[in-house]
Amino acid sequence: MSDERIIKHVVIRGRVQGVGFRAFVEHHAIQRNLDGWVRNRRNGTVEAVFAGPADSVNGIVRACGVGPLSGHVQALDQRDGTEAELSARGSGEKFACLPTL
Repeated sequence: MSDERIIKHVVIRGRVQGVGFRAFVEHHAIQRNLDGWVRNRRNGTVEAVFAGPADSVNGIVRACGVGPLSGHVQALDQRDGTEAELSARGSGEKFACLPTL
């Protein structure tokens, strides 16, 4: 297991809004003790930033590629995230569901 801390930014496309996707992501992030946030985008995608041990972050990215049973992921784009992106969550919050952007 790798303890190296990484940050990933992901955008998920498909049937990912109105199907509990944000709650799915939040639940899995909290289970993995990750920092970050998730939000719907007005263009129909879901966007998230995750920070923590590489194994845990990579695990949640894989989970996002599957999503909840009620959804359907067509594509998942990922890249390295930044501390600035991570700071979009409220002060003192570990993981947050942000308003739609």
